[in-house]
Amino acid sequence: MAARSLPEALAALGRPTHAAPSTPVLHGSAGSLLTFGVPDARGQVAYLGIWIDPTGVQLLGPVPPATGVGAAHGLSGDAARVFDLFVGTARAYLERVEEVDGSLAETQQHGRSVPLSEIWALQRRVAGLRAQIGRALVAATECGGRFGERFPGLGDQLPSLLGELTRVQELAAGVRAALSDLILLRNAEESNRIADAANELSRVSNRIAALANTSNIRMLGLSYIALILGLVSAVVLIPNTAATILGMPSAAWVPGLWVDLILVVLAIFPLAIVFGQRWVREMLGGMRTYEVRVSEGVADLPEGSAEPPAPRRTQRL
Repeated sequence: MAARSLPEALAALGRPTHAAPSTPVLHGSAGSLLTFGVPDARGQVAYLGIWIDPTGVQLLGPVPPATGVGAAHGLSGDAARVFDLFVGTARAYLERVEEVDGSLAETQQHGRSVPLSEIWALQRRVAGLRAQIGRALVAATECGGRFGERFPGLGDQLPSLLGELTRVQELAAGVRAALSDLILLRNAEESNRIADAANELSRVSNRIAALANTSNIRMLGLSYIALILGLVSAVVLIPNTAATILGMPSAAWVPGLWVDLILVVLAIFPLAIVFGQRWVREMLGGMRTYEVRVSEGVADLPEGSAEPPAPRRTQRL
């Protein structure tokens, strides 16, 4: 049965007609089908097919116009038609590769203003193009090899045909390598930018830590001052209150000796209570160490100065 279109050929082989065949060569009792695709300028793939059955050879799909190259190589009939088909396909592949190469040059000219997604789109486009070139190589090899008797003379011209397709495939590989290098370069630039941002965050974090350390030092100083004031207040409060009460006119009846004795007792009592605590003695015993640490911290304060200020010069009139 002669197939007039790709869906008919796929149906004759018992294959789904709504999807492109996954392999470039399909065999069945009705015949054999060789398929490969040609992407257009928008990236849409148009599949071509060569249907071979006992009745003859049919070219399926949007076949490009005959170039006459097959006749120039001494071929005729189906061999010339198939040779022209592959030569036209190779030229279409070359045009697509040149379009991607032009887009790559334009991308490099605009630099980082081009989104990375567009570069990845070009990369995928080249990958799809190379895949179709590989399918065309397989199909051309099958026509000149297994089906050589159906295409007389094509086997002798097969090396030049495969060489043309291989050359386009190598050009596509070169463009893909350039795109890969560009993607790696952009990724490196993004990595450097992220590293710079991380370093800046680290500097800010260190600054925050320094400010926190400064605040801790200041709070430590205030805590020492508050503690000293609290201890002094605890020691002074009781005898001071007693002196105030005994100094009132209503307490004039208390003899002066007793007043002195009471004040001495009330002065010694809070001293014994406060400084008799173990934690107070331990804190006062380590006061020298605390002072050294505080001095080191104060020296690191932004407003601190390791050198004493220079004396001001006064002018004599």
